[in-house]
Amino acid sequence: MFQLEEKIWFWALLIIPVIVVFFVLLQIWKRHAQGKFANRNLLKRLSPNRSLFKSVLKLIVWSLAIACLVVALVNPKVGTTLETVKREGVDIVFAVDVSRSMLAEDIAPNRLEKSKQLVTQIINNLASDRVGIIAYAGTAFPQLPITTDYGSAKMFLQNMNTDMLSSQGTAINQAIQLAKTYYNDEEQTNRVLIIISDGEDHSHEAARVAEEASEEGIRIFTIGVGSEKGGPIPIKRNGIVLNYKKDRQGETVVTKLDEKTLKTIAEEANGVYINGQNTNRVIEEISDILLRMDKKEFEAKQFADFKDQFQWFLGLAIFLLFLDVFLLERKTGWLKKLNLFNENL
Repeated sequence: MFQLEEKIWFWALLIIPVIVVFFVLLQIWKRHAQGKFANRNLLKRLSPNRSLFKSVLKLIVWSLAIACLVVALVNPKVGTTLETVKREGVDIVFAVDVSRSMLAEDIAPNRLEKSKQLVTQIINNLASDRVGIIAYAGTAFPQLPITTDYGSAKMFLQNMNTDMLSSQGTAINQAIQLAKTYYNDEEQTNRVLIIISDGEDHSHEAARVAEEASEEGIRIFTIGVGSEKGGPIPIKRNGIVLNYKKDRQGETVVTKLDEKTLKTIAEEANGVYINGQNTNRVIEEISDILLRMDKKEFEAKQFADFKDQFQWFLGLAIFLLFLDVFLLERKTGWLKKLNLFNENL
């Protein structure tokens, strides 16, 4: 497993295109200045061993040396030991609503982005719990199975959008049904499902399915995103609002937060409803709930004993810079025979 310690140094790679541009401009200026001094044939006679290829080669060597130095500064590390550790925690499945109504901007920046922020912050505050992610709209889709890899969880979360499911609508019941398959330990009692939604339920079966889930030991907590006042659903292209979604009568659709549905689902499954407008409050309540729950011991494999690898790239960079000292800009015998860039014409 790889780790990159100082990723900010990757910005230094921008030096390479700057050097390339400077090299091209310098060659154009040289050709223009030499053209004023003498014609091309005379210049070849005056400096027959001058090689453009050598100049390009030196540029490539310098670019590679800079790239190696940058990677050395980033300091990649490799996990050399895979060990099994005992951990205690709760299995938490996040069901995130990705229906079109989640594009409403009655809560900044919009409901879906707010949902992602909430889940990310909850994950950041976890210690040794396992997490899974479900995306749902008209149907439910398994986004990430139960895992202890929080980095992957946040990556999958950020890639979620309203176009990932072709079936539109909001079928919370299917999200709950799918979540049941995530908990593979029949003896496990600390099963948590967190539903993040605006509460619009087109199936009207969520409460019944939530009660069934409760009988299987799953506690459901719901987080409402949006406002009771509601807002229209923007239709955008390249970030620009072109119009708003309309119904069959041509009226602009206004989607509102349905707290009643979310509260009912939570009550049926021995959970709690939380309004998602205040991020800090959501994190505090979820953290407090998880802290009071019984923890289950499970095994997890993780890499340990990460070793620095910067020395390889630093050594290669020094070698390239040393090599550059011996790369003269005049032609060598074997390169002259190759006639690269048609230099002998």
